[in-house]
Amino acid sequence: MNIALIAHDAKKELMTEFCIAYCGILSRHTLCATGTTGKIVSEMTGLDIKCYLSGTQGGDQQIGARIACNEIDLLLFFRDPLTAKPEESGEENLLRLCDVHTIPVATNIATAEALIHSLARGDLDWRDIVNPKN
Repeated sequence: MNIALIAHDAKKELMTEFCIAYCGILSRHTLCATGTTGKIVSEMTGLDIKCYLSGTQGGDQQIGARIACNEIDLLLFFRDPLTAKPEESGEENLLRLCDVHTIPVATNIATAEALIHSLARGDLDWRDIVNPKN
């Protein structure tokens, strides 16, 4: 699966800890991330991560474009709900794209852990359900 990682500044450490904890599962998939998040996670975990621009420079839009082209299967987007962001409309667009293209998305650690465990069990093969081959 193609998994995208995005984390607000206040959540980058949590994203890194999450990726360290689930490195074995994540290493079996293709990862991409916004620039700073990807760089930090890659340095701390050794995971191979395709890094786009930082979020403020348009990295979230680059990931959004991949979602729109059905090139992302899962989004882990650790958001900081306590700090207002000027780019929140961009975040809403990213989440809307996930809804339009039926992409599972986690915006917090609890949901991310539920999705990663489902991924490990093979339960996230949802594209076969949405678009059956028969």
